[in-house]
Amino acid sequence: MDLSKKDKKAAREIIEKGLQKEMAQGLDDFYIILNSWREKKSDNLDAYHQLYKKITKFDKHISRRYDYVTGSRYLLTVSALLYDDVISECDLSCFSEEVREYLIKIKNF
Repeated sequence: MDLSKKDKKAAREIIEKGLQKEMAQGLDDFYIILNSWREKKSDNLDAYHQLYKKITKFDKHISRRYDYVTGSRYLLTVSALLYDDVISECDLSCFSEEVREYLIKIKNF
């Protein structure tokens, strides 16, 4: 499906919103590990390994989803965000009716 300029702009905005939400979630996860370490609930080496693994896994996820997203991958990226509940169907209101129905159909498939 080819996107109009307006739909491409909406897709870029939604992708940015998804990135911001996922970054906040990742930082919250890192905070939990660091807070646990600060409260002496884990030793230094264990906290370091937990944090390192979490950051590495998160970085791979973010780079797979958001790196090199060009116009041809906008719909795929937005549909993945919708499927993973990073965004909701309400966030799709800025798309044309045709694109919105297409994305909802993909999610429900």
